[in-house]
Amino acid sequence: MMPAVQDVSALLPPELSIAARMGLAVAMAVVVGLAFEGIYKRKERTSPGGIRTFPTLTVLGLVLYSLEPKNLVPYVAGLVAVSLWLYAHIRSFREAAGDVPRPGLMVPATNLLAYTFGPAALTQPAWMVVAVAVATVLLLESRGTLHRVVREVPADEIFTLGKFLILAGVILPLLPDHPISGWTPITPFKAWLALVAVSSLSYASYLLQRHAPARFGALWPAVLGGAYSSTVTTVALARELRQLGPLAAGRPDLGIGIIIATAVMYLRINAFIAFFNPRLGLLLLPAIALCFVLASTIAGWRWSRRPRKAAPGTARLPAVNPLQLGTAVTFAALYVTLAMASTWVSRESGRRGIYALATVTGLTDIDPFVLSLAQGGVAGMPLRAVAAAVLVAASSNNALKACYALAFGGARAARSAALALLLLAAVGAGLALLYAR
Repeated sequence: MMPAVQDVSALLPPELSIAARMGLAVAMAVVVGLAFEGIYKRKERTSPGGIRTFPTLTVLGLVLYSLEPKNLVPYVAGLVAVSLWLYAHIRSFREAAGDVPRPGLMVPATNLLAYTFGPAALTQPAWMVVAVAVATVLLLESRGTLHRVVREVPADEIFTLGKFLILAGVILPLLPDHPISGWTPITPFKAWLALVAVSSLSYASYLLQRHAPARFGALWPAVLGGAYSSTVTTVALARELRQLGPLAAGRPDLGIGIIIATAVMYLRINAFIAFFNPRLGLLLLPAIALCFVLASTIAGWRWSRRPRKAAPGTARLPAVNPLQLGTAVTFAALYVTLAMASTWVSRESGRRGIYALATVTGLTDIDPFVLSLAQGGVAGMPLRAVAAAVLVAASSNNALKACYALAFGGARAARSAALALLLLAAVGAGLALLYAR
């Protein structure tokens, strides 16, 4: 049962008068009317609504609402009358128009929205009325753009977006936020939140890889790939180096892209950690920044020394949908398994066991391990030791990527990139030692 509407004067904040709220409602109706005129009355004047009609409907709705704000009989009667008028007007237009395009639902919907501005201004915060008006204007003005997007976006992308909304908006709120096992303090809600966070960044990178034009050879794809998976990016670019064979020297952007992907990996790691554990993210920031600057400097130095005749070609990395059910289940399983393993290893072997586990997890996907640490997967462990474990995992992963670069790209073509990754691994291990002490 809906609560009774209070007296209008009781709903007004002290600093705003009824006249000021009326003025706000009328002003927003004028703004929407201007946008409506530009879209629907540029060539013909038959569509109902516009810069005069909308403010009039706003005043009408405001007056009828004010007459009886408790039972809303006058306001509802006015709403019915306006709806019947719109129906009759549009129906007569359709009968007389012949082959002329008929108005869609946006025309009556915008008129009815203008009718609600008055009561909304009296009963709701001012920002809400402004936000509704701005959203309406943006929808009206982006008519052509939105229709073009509908034509260009594949149907499978809409389905993928739906799956993401299910992950974030349906499953996540239903999960309990308390531990369900003594093996780990991680809750199902935290585990799924980690999945949603990683999927969000990976999905954005996936969309850019599929639809954004490739720039600067392999450099821009490497940036996007590093935001998704620096390991996958390293393997893909190394394979392109091997395919080029003797011509690999003319594509320095491929080797540089491997280093750039790792530089972006450091930013991705710290962004995730700071989201779940700001204190840990702040503690790691100097080390992460140093590794990122070092990787970027190496990449910039190599780019400045590239042969002048070398022209970057195109590089399209494999864009794998991160919202596949198998991907989500694998990440969640890894996350829970590593969280439980971290708790057990911490109890049995202490910090050294966690560092050994970090080294092992660096040989796979470090995101589940790092996020479990950030969310308190190892209870009672000092924050500096947790930071050291994160750096150990990242260094182990860099060493693995160096091996991948040599294995898939060849010792000659990928040597420089592999050496850069090994240097980053050594620097990260040294920083982990400082944190551990």
